[in-house]
Amino acid sequence: MKHDILIIGAGISGSVLAERYAKKGKTVLVLEKRDHIAGNCYDYIDENGILVSKYGAHLFHTNYDEVWNYVNKFSEWYPWEHKVIARVDEHTVPIPVNMTTVNTLFNLNLKNETEMAEWLEANRIDIEDPENGKEAVLNKVGPVLYEKMFRHYTKKQWDKWPEELDASVLNRIPVRTNTDDRYFSDKYQALPKHGYTRIFENLLSHPNITVKLNTDYFDVKDEFSTFEKIFYTGPIDRFFEFKHSLNDQLEYRSINFVSETVDKPYFQENSVVNYPGMEVEFTRIIEYKHFGNQQSDKTTIVREYTTDKGEPYYPVLNKKNQEIYNKYKEEAAKHPNIHFVGRLANYKYFNMDQAFKNALDLFHELEKKKTLKYAE
Repeated sequence: MKHDILIIGAGISGSVLAERYAKKGKTVLVLEKRDHIAGNCYDYIDENGILVSKYGAHLFHTNYDEVWNYVNKFSEWYPWEHKVIARVDEHTVPIPVNMTTVNTLFNLNLKNETEMAEWLEANRIDIEDPENGKEAVLNKVGPVLYEKMFRHYTKKQWDKWPEELDASVLNRIPVRTNTDDRYFSDKYQALPKHGYTRIFENLLSHPNITVKLNTDYFDVKDEFSTFEKIFYTGPIDRFFEFKHSLNDQLEYRSINFVSETVDKPYFQENSVVNYPGMEVEFTRIIEYKHFGNQQSDKTTIVREYTTDKGEPYYPVLNKKNQEIYNKYKEEAAKHPNIHFVGRLANYKYFNMDQAFKNALDLFHELEKKKTLKYAE
């Protein structure tokens, strides 16, 4: 069967575009090299009867009404305000840095936002336009908190010191002057009642959509005829056969997930516990049982070790990589019928809601152009 639209990748970007075009009456072929849909959002029930995510915890949060309304078409959601704690200097403190964090680590008694703001102002280093991650953190919290909570964690997470990363990487981390210990402050914060995989099953359930798993586009691309549109969601350098990577190649970070069953009701007091120091090699421990108040006699924990090997998850944002990406972006512009969408194809960090919005915006942009063309 000939299809109108070809989509490479069944994660957020690919699934949203498949659903949108299928609803519009187009026939859509989705190729996915993994043995499952949902991309890095894929979750499942493990041997302990606990809903776990194969590729790390995914916490949905957004301020975009359009995105919130869209995802509610494909799942029921329950409120979840995500909280993260960290083990620092034999203390347990909330992340993001807030008044409780500072009081605990420095044995202080800051009582209100004014006092916290004054403490930050006295300790931070004023850098008007931070050029890298180190300067971004020093500008926010100063050198002591930088050393305790950011410097080594960044090295473990990215295999780069903060000064080797773009300022945007660490500028994403908020700092609060009150005791708000929520990791996010968005208008909508929730988790899907039946897990993320169910959302993607619903997104891809339209009869106009055909999904082929265990199918790498690069192994079968010569079999396909001309499509109206092609959407590619994988690493952009792979699409162009790494042609700009003879001397340097785009860097990505992957994660080694080490799962363990613990024979007791709970292992830790929170769903996510970060380890910013160098006393352990892993960055954090996730205990999935906390999400959704799941019931089991045992619990499942996952230690995360970031690595250069394995599936690419995160682009490593710095000047050198941006220059390499720009060369691929120029190549992509030569193919107006192929649209590069998503985190890896755009070599840009997207939160989940940003990935949804990016795909929805692209669909609206392309269809608007088409409407305008016909109206001329």
